[in-house]
Amino acid sequence: MSWLRNRPAFRDLRFWLIAAALAILLAGLLLPKVRLDREAYDIMAFVDISMSMNTRDVQLRGETVRRMDAIKTVLPEFIAGLPCQSRFGLGIFAERRVFVLFDPMEVCENFASIDASIESIDWRMAWDADSYITKGVHRAIDLAGRLDASLMFMTDGHEAPPLPYTGMDPFEGKPGEVRGILVGVGGRELTPIPKFDDEGNEVGVYGPDDVLQESRFGMAPPTAKERPGYHPRNNPFGDMKEGNEHLGQLKEEHLKAIAAQTGLDYAQMTNASSLVAEVERAAQPREVVVATDIRPYPAAAALVLLVLLYGAVPLKERLSRRTPAASGHSFNIIPKIRTKEGFACL
Repeated sequence: MSWLRNRPAFRDLRFWLIAAALAILLAGLLLPKVRLDREAYDIMAFVDISMSMNTRDVQLRGETVRRMDAIKTVLPEFIAGLPCQSRFGLGIFAERRVFVLFDPMEVCENFASIDASIESIDWRMAWDADSYITKGVHRAIDLAGRLDASLMFMTDGHEAPPLPYTGMDPFEGKPGEVRGILVGVGGRELTPIPKFDDEGNEVGVYGPDDVLQESRFGMAPPTAKERPGYHPRNNPFGDMKEGNEHLGQLKEEHLKAIAAQTGLDYAQMTNASSLVAEVERAAQPREVVVATDIRPYPAAAALVLLVLLYGAVPLKERLSRRTPAASGHSFNIIPKIRTKEGFACL
């Protein structure tokens, strides 16, 4: 075999680079799929469809859009970012109840159906105008637990009517037993809430007299006696105080308080990729075995070899052929003297 080793081609680096690239490509074509363990997620998501979700205060791709429209744009992209064999279920929230549209289903095989269901969500599906966020989250946690799924609750946190002076209802479950995340949707600035007529046409915005500025249910606060118009029987709350409940705003502190009470996480919705990362940190993972195609890895290795063959090697050869005169000028100065016959070199 010595005659093979003495052939010029076998001493050329370019021959071995192209041979190695060809061998790696052939190996990549013949490699079977590798079975790997990875994490998938079962998510039960509820979308707040109350009137405040029509507020236009979400910046999305350079435009200001309604909160609900932002959800309908980000949510399909979020689902596309979940690993296959994850499951996603969809529901809506209004008043104090949650309603399941469909139970969690595999995201890759059923993406078209899930996407169509998200697109069909509308505020007119609501069965009541109230928005008891805390009660809705408590019921959503119970339902997600029965489905053995992690919870994602998307809302602006706007309680309507406002909470009583006693604060939130107590949580009857075990904090953290059901994992999940509250996703805050909306801006932090006070923004008018659009108002619609019975035909669904936008007819203006809500004013201070259109909504309750405080809770008028249950016991009146101890300070009610000091208010104008107070009467222990006819007006135990006194005159309605001024407020900004007619304006939309992401109630972030309230959502963080609900998250602390229930053991959920909290994150503001910005884009799909960050939402995927937040949900994967908050949700309960499920180990699955998947057949993974690893052919891109040998293909990438072969590409690196070809870059070396057609890029680095010719560059090296060009540099090695450069003459000293090309890389820099050097001069030999020979002294001369003048004689009668002319100049003579020393």
